[in-house]
Amino acid sequence: MSTHTLTWFKSSYSSNEGPDCVEVAVAPAAVHVRDSKDKDRARLTVGEATWTEFVAFAVHSA
Repeated sequence: MSTHTLTWFKSSYSSNEGPDCVEVAVAPAAVHVRDSKDKDRARLTVGEATWTEFVAFAVHSA
């Protein structure tokens, strides 16, 4: 899947006024993460298991 055809979304915790926002796109077997303010920069791509572990860590660290 091309990264141009991904459907990107921001967290419901993000606002349009904040300077630090990320967007996420879910694809088969991967999750893509990018800077919402600079969409042309490099993106981070991780596997589903890694993303699941990250989200679980973030939830328990909050």
